Amino acid sequence: MAGDDVFKALADPTRRTILDELTERDGQTLFEICARLATRHGLGSSRQAISQHLEVLAAAGLVETRRAGRYKYHHLNTTPLRTIVTRWLEREGTP
Repeated sequence: MAGDDVFKALADPTRRTILDELTERDGQTLFEICARLATRHGLGSSRQAISQHLEVLAAAGLVETRRAGRYKYHHLNTTPLRTIVTRWLEREGTP
């Protein structure tokens, strides 16, 4: 179920911090994300670890990537979150 992937992705504080960073500044490279996590949040995770977090976020549909030359840019996609919220709101009206 797609919702399960979203909740799994959101369960990790580092992944939530990555999403916060992409909310503030969308379209970052892996290097930029790692630098911002280190300087702004004191997270000293390796590039490989952050890359794995980005893969989980991408599998949940929360992050999309775009290649431009040698660079891969990561973009926030809020559609999966909106879908979950919409489902919950629709259920709220159901007795």
